[in-house]
Amino acid sequence: MARQTTNGKRDGLPAISVAIVAYQSGSTLRRCLDNLAAQTFSDFEILLIDNASSDGAPQAAAAGDPGVRLIEAGSNLGFAAGNNLAAREARGRWLVMLNPDAYPHPDWLAELMAATGRRSDTRCFASLQLDAARTSHLDGAGDVVTSAGIPYRAGYGRRRPGALIEGEVFSACGAAMMIDRALFLEMGGFDETFFCYCEDVDLGYRLQLRGEPIVLAVAAEVDHVGSATFGLRSPFSLYHGTRNRLWTFVKNTPPLLFWLGLAPHAAITLTLLLVRLPTGDAKPVWRGLRDALAGLPGVWRTRRQIQAARKVGSAHLLRTMAWDPVAFLRRVVVIRARP
Repeated sequence: MARQTTNGKRDGLPAISVAIVAYQSGSTLRRCLDNLAAQTFSDFEILLIDNASSDGAPQAAAAGDPGVRLIEAGSNLGFAAGNNLAAREARGRWLVMLNPDAYPHPDWLAELMAATGRRSDTRCFASLQLDAARTSHLDGAGDVVTSAGIPYRAGYGRRRPGALIEGEVFSACGAAMMIDRALFLEMGGFDETFFCYCEDVDLGYRLQLRGEPIVLAVAAEVDHVGSATFGLRSPFSLYHGTRNRLWTFVKNTPPLLFWLGLAPHAAITLTLLLVRLPTGDAKPVWRGLRDALAGLPGVWRTRRQIQAARKVGSAHLLRTMAWDPVAFLRRVVVIRARP
């Protein structure tokens, strides 16, 4: 993949570092890389993190493309630590995370960079994610957190609205996001105790508490398969999603919203457990809840540090949250227009 390095190169360094964390991604990785090769914006490098895959796909991809820099983690670090490793190795001003099952449109990177020109005060951008199986429907228009502290992907599974605007969202989905690399490192990157699932919402929450806006670059589109490795409702995803959702709520929610949202959050969590009983999926949800509660002392210590350093209050957060505590049932899209 030969690329000319133009567009404001800094001392011979690329403008963007695209990080792909791969684990058993052979069925999707090649298409992801082919779509990157077709980008109209060319000033980027690719860092492929292999989390000890056994399918040989990362090695084959790197062998066939000198533009791919393969970093072998040696073990399965998870999505969070894998991207943190990529951030330390990256050379670009902007760090872009891309899932191996996300297929960027040709102008994806160009549109992300164009958004930085329009939003000079913004250092984190979300992409518009379309369902790869039916691109008339959304896979996500940024991530939302409800007033009860329940995160969800905005518009997931819903038909794409006719007029989505570029504006602020609560957080950027890690499947296809861009962030100033220096800011990502300053924030400590993703929380590696999460392993995967909700680490992007956790980062977005911490950015919100610092007053850092997160903007949906609505013209920057990717087609996303979603959970191609582990499955959408696999025991793995149910366990980590349950555990990390509670940790995200406890770590980051300011005192007023925490105490107002605690009872609704607990009720929704219990309901999500109970509705799994007839389907046989309750066991991983219960294990996730059990381990989340066991880990609360350490999470609470982290909470004290986060809340002591926050720069905004509850009113600021509510601008891009869903006030309805069960808005996740309808996958309500929440985008705050900015002048």
